[in-house]
Amino acid sequence: MEQNERNKVEGGTLYLVATPIGNLADISERAKKVLSEVDFVAAEDTRNSLKLLTLYGIHTELVSYFEHNKAKSGERILARLLSGESCALITDAGMPAISDPGEDIVRLCAEAGVTVRIVPGCCAAVSALSLSGLSTARFCFEGFLPAKKGERRARLSLLSDEERTMIFYEAPHKLCATLSDMEAAFGSERKISLCRELTKLNEETLRTTVGEAVRYYENNEPRGEYVLVVEGCDKPTGSDPLLSLSPAEHVAHYEAMGQGRMDAIKQAARDRGISKSELYSLLHSDKN
Repeated sequence: MEQNERNKVEGGTLYLVATPIGNLADISERAKKVLSEVDFVAAEDTRNSLKLLTLYGIHTELVSYFEHNKAKSGERILARLLSGESCALITDAGMPAISDPGEDIVRLCAEAGVTVRIVPGCCAAVSALSLSGLSTARFCFEGFLPAKKGERRARLSLLSDEERTMIFYEAPHKLCATLSDMEAAFGSERKISLCRELTKLNEETLRTTVGEAVRYYENNEPRGEYVLVVEGCDKPTGSDPLLSLSPAEHVAHYEAMGQGRMDAIKQAARDRGISKSELYSLLHSDKN
């Protein structure tokens, strides 16, 4: 009977277990079973995770695995897995390995031939996308933007022509700076959905424009962790005046804005809907 058990926990296996992002009732029966039966649980914050496991009456061994110890801790976890033990990886909230050091231990296991299984559940990014009221047909996940102003602005500039709905994570103390930079990169009228404290008592979704969001938070203090869902660029084909330029002029335009040669070529190719190699050919033919 035990050998045929559908959800039997197997040795030498890493389980990626989703945990609630706010409401503690949002955990699956399978997640609780796996957390109870693995040999040990690797957690981003063992103090927070201990409270969660205790709530469900789970007393499995906890080990620490987070950004600043992931190299040493990851090797120790891998060694235990290779010896035949089972491990559940959890993060503070949601799905491990998404904007999370868990991606490194998954890579280690993949390289070492260790089986990795998923116990799905909550994910703040997908939850916010569903709530946003924006297109869900095609989307991209950007996670946390760079903390340094210049790097953040450069990243947003590269995303200014992204046609898919974009998803970002942001902390409250950085929200105003990020919104300001988004307004500069995307314009004031770009639609945005700001989801905070998802599934918690103070859950709130604000659907507005980037410009209005900037002004709203000039008078309202950001509170809680945010997921920002931003509308993709809606630019009709052929409407961009840059497309009337020659390929060389198009690339020169971006170089004059401070972009390096390669980045300018990438951006011009993206504008024209062609590959970099095709643009190279056009540049070469212009010279001839």
